[in-house]
Amino acid sequence: MSYWVYILQCGDGTLYTGTAADVDKRLKVHQSGRGAKYTRGRGPLTVVYREDCGDKSAALKREYAVKQLTRAEKLSLIAGHLSPPGQL
Repeated sequence: MSYWVYILQCGDGTLYTGTAADVDKRLKVHQSGRGAKYTRGRGPLTVVYREDCGDKSAALKREYAVKQLTRAEKLSLIAGHLSPPGQL
């Protein structure tokens, strides 16, 4: 089963990092108010980054690494993810 690391951008501009087997399904849980305590009341929520990590263990390790990044580094990661190949 494939696991993903994702970054949500909250309505207040903050970023939330998490893992999920199905990012779109997890986003719906966050949007319903049943997700992480941090995201409650911070909508609207948008997935701005997702990275396939292969398995849950790899996803948890990558999530930890992403959480250690500064905000500027996370924004750079997101920008690189959104840029078309060869446009960095």
